[in-house]
Amino acid sequence: MNIRFPRTRSIFAAAIVAICGANLTAHQHDSHHAPANGQTAVGTVFEDVNANGIRDEGEPGLANIKVSNGRDIVKTDQHGKYSLPVTDDTILFVIKPRNWMTPVDSDNLPQFYYIHKPNGSPKDFRYPGVEPTGPLPESVDFPLTRRDEPDQFKALLFGDTQPRNVKEVEYMAHDVIEQIIAEDGHGASFGVTLGDIVFDDLSVMPPLNQAIALIGIPWYNVIGNHDINYDAPNDRLSDETFESHYGPNYYSFDHGPTHFLVLDDVTWVAKHDGQRAHYHGGLGEDQLTFIRNDLAMIPEDQLVVLMMHIPLQNVDDRQDLYRLIEKRPATVSISAHTHYMEHVLIGDEDGWQGPKPHHHIINVTVCGSWWRGQPDERGIPHATMSDGAPNGYSIMSFDGQNYSLDFRAASRPAEHQMNIYLPEQVASSDLATTVAIANVFAADANTQCQIRVNDADWSDMDAIRIEDPAYVRAKRSEEALAERTWIDLPKPHVTPHMFRGMLPTHLPAGTHRIEVKAVFADGREIIDHRIMRVE
Repeated sequence: MNIRFPRTRSIFAAAIVAICGANLTAHQHDSHHAPANGQTAVGTVFEDVNANGIRDEGEPGLANIKVSNGRDIVKTDQHGKYSLPVTDDTILFVIKPRNWMTPVDSDNLPQFYYIHKPNGSPKDFRYPGVEPTGPLPESVDFPLTRRDEPDQFKALLFGDTQPRNVKEVEYMAHDVIEQIIAEDGHGASFGVTLGDIVFDDLSVMPPLNQAIALIGIPWYNVIGNHDINYDAPNDRLSDETFESHYGPNYYSFDHGPTHFLVLDDVTWVAKHDGQRAHYHGGLGEDQLTFIRNDLAMIPEDQLVVLMMHIPLQNVDDRQDLYRLIEKRPATVSISAHTHYMEHVLIGDEDGWQGPKPHHHIINVTVCGSWWRGQPDERGIPHATMSDGAPNGYSIMSFDGQNYSLDFRAASRPAEHQMNIYLPEQVASSDLATTVAIANVFAADANTQCQIRVNDADWSDMDAIRIEDPAYVRAKRSEEALAERTWIDLPKPHVTPHMFRGMLPTHLPAGTHRIEVKAVFADGREIIDHRIMRVE
C-alpha cells in the first residue's frame, strides 16, 4: 500500500501528524507511555520522479535514508525499505538528507511525517488535534525529490510571530511578510518559526500559515509555550493541535552541509494537587534519546544547528544536551521566547565542558513586544522590543562550519542596524560631558564599536548594560496619554548591546555628522550616523 502525501492539508495529513505526539513526545515527565502493541511499521523511501506523492512504477527506492519513530533511527536498505516499532501514538518521519526535498502542502509546510494514531486526539480539548487514523497501513512510504543544495545558503528565522487573532496576523503580513516578498525572500532556501507561533488561540494557526506561505519557501516550525493544548492532563498530550498542523514536535533534517535539530523544550505541567498549571523548560528522556541517536550518525566536523523556543540556559536538563554536543567543533543554538535580542556565550559557569563557549542566539521576534505600543500611520503597533530594538527577523547565512546572522528590522531598510542617541543640539561648554549612546541591535560580546565626528579619526566606545533611553521615554509618554486603545509596552530590559562614547571637547559651532561603526567578530562592519548641532 502506498501512502500519498497530498499537496493540500487534509484530515489524512493531519492524522499523520498527531500519532506520535501522545506517546513519543519530547517529554516523558509523566513517566508512562501508551502500552506497546507489538506493531512494526514498514515502508519505503523512494525518489518521487514526477513529484506526485505516490510511488509509481519505475520510481526507485533510496538507500541509506534515515527514518525515525521519535526515538529510534534506522537507515533504509538498498531497496529503500525500513522497519520501525510503533505504538498507537507514534509519528514516523523521514530525516531529509542533503540534495533532496520532501513534499510541501499548499501552505509550504514540509510533509515529511506519518501519524499513526488509530484513536485520534482527545475529543474534549478546546482546539482539535488529529482525527483517528485507523489501522497501521501496510506500507508507510516517504517520497523525496531531487534538489541541488550548495554549501552556501540562507535561512529566515522568525521568533514569536504570536498573533492573538487574525487582525494581528494582518499586522505581521503588512509589517514583515510584504517586506520579505518584495526582497524575493532574501534568497533564503527555507524558513523557521522558533515557537510561539500563535498566542494561545490555536485556531489562528491556519491563517498564520497562509500568510507565511506567501513567502514561497518551505517553512518549518518549533513548538512554543503558547502553541500547546492547555486542556491537556499531561505533557504527553499537550502537543496535539501543533502536531495536526506541523507534524512531530521534534525532528531533524539536513540542508546543504548543515544538520538542523528542531527541539521541543516546553514541558507542560497540568493543574494537580493544588498546584496551578504551568510550563518549564525541559527536553525529556525520549527526546534526548532521539538527539543522541541522531548525532551518532552525524560526522563530527559537520555544523549542527539546534533550534528551540525557550533559551537553552533555561532548560532543566540542558546538561544532558551539553554532554552530547560540547565536544563537537561546530555547533550553534537558536531560540526566541524572551522578546529581546541577545547573543549568549555559554561556558563553564553553566556546566558547559567544551573547549570553547557555546554560542546561543536569542532571536529577534516578529511580534516584537507582543504587538504592543502606539499604532503607526498604518494602524500597526510599533511593537518595539524591551531592549529598544525594533521587531523583525533574522537572515542566517551558512557556509560549511561557518555561519553569520543578519538582523532585519520590520518595514525598514537593511541598513537600519542601530539607534544612536544624542541631544539635538548641545552648547560648546557642555561637550565634555555629552555622551553618545548606540544601541546596536545584533551586537554580541565580541562586537567592537567606535565613534567619530565628520571625517575625524575613530575613537572607541565602551560596552555598557543599561535600559534603552528612547524606549523608557516612549513607554512613559505613551502611558501618559488618556483613552489609549493599544496595549502598553512591557517594562524595559537592561540591554546587552549598548555602547557609550564621548564627543570631542572642541567642536566648532555648527552642524556635525556623528558616525558610529560596529565591527563584528567575523569582520562585518555596519556604520550609521546622526546629525547634531553645536551652539
